[in-house]
Amino acid sequence: MTLPEDPSRREHLRALVAVGGTSALGACLDLGADGDGAGDPNAVSVPSGTDPDALPERQHAWNEALPTDEHGNVRPPEHHVLVALSLADGVDVPPSGDARETLEAALRTLERAYERSNEGLLFTLGYTPGYFDRFDEPLPDDLSLPEPGPLFPGGDPAVDAHDAVLHLASDEAAVVLEAEEALFGDRETVNGVPLEADATAVFDPLAERRRTGFVGAGLPAEHTDVPGVPDSIPAEAPFFMGFRSGFRRSQATEDRVTIESGPFAGGTTQQISTTALQLEAWFEQDNHFQRVSKLFSREHAAADLVGEYGEALEASNGLTAERIDSTAADAREHGVVGHAQKAARAREDGEPPLLRRDFNTVDGDRPGIHFLSLQRTIADFARVREAMVDEELDVPTANDGIRHYVFVDRRGNYLLPPRSLRALPPANPDGN
Repeated sequence: MTLPEDPSRREHLRALVAVGGTSALGACLDLGADGDGAGDPNAVSVPSGTDPDALPERQHAWNEALPTDEHGNVRPPEHHVLVALSLADGVDVPPSGDARETLEAALRTLERAYERSNEGLLFTLGYTPGYFDRFDEPLPDDLSLPEPGPLFPGGDPAVDAHDAVLHLASDEAAVVLEAEEALFGDRETVNGVPLEADATAVFDPLAERRRTGFVGAGLPAEHTDVPGVPDSIPAEAPFFMGFRSGFRRSQATEDRVTIESGPFAGGTTQQISTTALQLEAWFEQDNHFQRVSKLFSREHAAADLVGEYGEALEASNGLTAERIDSTAADAREHGVVGHAQKAARAREDGEPPLLRRDFNTVDGDRPGIHFLSLQRTIADFARVREAMVDEELDVPTANDGIRHYVFVDRRGNYLLPPRSLRALPPANPDGN
């Protein structure tokens, strides 16, 4: 099912993903593959999956399943849903073998039903510190999963206190809705495959914590009807801040973020920050030169390295070692530093520690970003965040990267176990 380039239809589909539920899925299916209302109102039809045993052990190994642009940058799926989950009443801790088998059977049904790709479905299931606190045994000594806390003065976001989060992603709006409904709603088949187990016997979805969003060139500019989204967003920009992101040479590799040893080897940690954006000030008080200076570096702006929305950048954000090293000098001499410039100071041996898979959102009828990053340890994320909010830089707040325009409302830390442990993992698999 390939969507035509019809902005009104694309906007309708994204709105349906944001609403969720059986009615939204029905309305989405009712549009049909060609947008004329002629589709089967009861069926999703996308490439089917394969034997789950043939899939990678890493839940987060998405890159090979996704398309790339002409510069080798991975193109993320268009539609995203984060389903917050709490253990259902009656699920013991430690969970029984039956509970684990039920959840694993439901997840394996999704894998058989949908191709593991942007045209089918990609998903991960991660667990909070609160989930692991339920166990008598702690996590392994070499695996730290702290509760998120303030990372700079005045920052005090709410904390994800539920047990787990399921991240669903696809280019097809109907797929993320159907998968969610099959697991936690009123749906007995997924892409024509009968659902083998009832995931609601294990998890309760928390509707008030459900989060949704989108990524794609031109999509943010289609939301100028949302309060706080100005008309001046570049028409081709894939993110609300107006520029491309996700350059392959400026991202950690999947190998770099993977836990290398211990019982959770093959997994990773995930951080999710829900942020609000002050776009009107960003676009209407600042000019393009200022925006480029604050997002990348002043040299990017002075040398016109970026273009209108980042199209002049290819496989890298252009942060050379020299531009990174000039951060403090730029603050002193020009009174401005770039967000990417500051964050790049947290690289190790020139390699970025974070793999970003964030996406735009208009949850709550306001523009924002669900900033989702993968990293080997949460300490890697904290180090990058501390570099971004460096209080030692001599620069006015309004020119200190994008701190003046981005506000973190909620944050959560998660462990994404390898697939073999994704169904209600024990805190210490070697000890249980």
